[in-house]
Amino acid sequence: MLKPDDDITIPKDTSLSRVNSAQWMIAAFLFTALVLGALFYWMVRGAGFGHTSLMFVGIPVVLAIILVLAPTPGSATGSILRGMTLALLIVAPLVGEGYLCILLASPLFLIVGLVVGALVDSSRADRSSTLSCIAIVFLPLSLEGVIPQLTHNRTQSVEATQMVNASAAQIEAALAQSPNITTALPLFLRAGFPRPLEARGSGLALDSLRTIHFSGAEGDPPGDLVMRVAAAKTGYVRFETISDSSKLLQWVRWRSSEVIYTPIDPTHTAVTWRISFDRQLDPYWYFGPWEQFAVGQAANYLITANATPRR
Repeated sequence: MLKPDDDITIPKDTSLSRVNSAQWMIAAFLFTALVLGALFYWMVRGAGFGHTSLMFVGIPVVLAIILVLAPTPGSATGSILRGMTLALLIVAPLVGEGYLCILLASPLFLIVGLVVGALVDSSRADRSSTLSCIAIVFLPLSLEGVIPQLTHNRTQSVEATQMVNASAAQIEAALAQSPNITTALPLFLRAGFPRPLEARGSGLALDSLRTIHFSGAEGDPPGDLVMRVAAAKTGYVRFETISDSSKLLQWVRWRSSEVIYTPIDPTHTAVTWRISFDRQLDPYWYFGPWEQFAVGQAANYLITANATPRR
């Protein structure tokens, strides 16, 4: 039996305090990554580089370097991907209509994080030296769109071709009408891009105007895309942009649309709609294919909505 004056030592269970300490450290690093990422984001946007690689490569590199330093027991790759995913999930509900940018940019963030984490995990050198090398390698990749010499050519062209069950004269008559915005947009273009709300203008005489009023996005007001007929002859029409105040400028700068329609027989016509535009987002290797796909969807839509006789 134990007596009151017996000297008894009860070992302290420090596992709980260690777990709590580790959890607080993880939370602190995640919070730091979010705060610094947000500050970097507003600085980049405020400097006018919100569409450049400094936004879409530079910020993920900063987040990856912060997260790889977090005292987590797992691999650097796991820590980075977990932290970036959490950051994207937290930010997405706060940006309103800007969720489309988060949706399209999140794979790029995770790819950059995966590359940084894999390099850190596979390197046997000092971690600080590895991170310094990573920062040096990613620096030029982050400056596309900031430095002209590191920026890929922005001008691109996409075209779509459809066989339309109508004569060439009917196609020409359809193109002469005011733009049709009642046809349902393709699913991808309904994901958050500005939508046409109103359209006016008709005729194929030189300098005839087409004005399309688009909805706003991310807190910005609606705006107009205004185009004019720059050339027209049998089987060919060219529309050129003369002004654009729409939110489309966040993605693409519309330059021109060319419509080529070639009769196959009296009731069938091959219609090609070619769109020339300037890509507005960097880096090219990631956003180029996205914008090509989106504009290709638009070209197919324009044939269906505006080069096909309305019934």
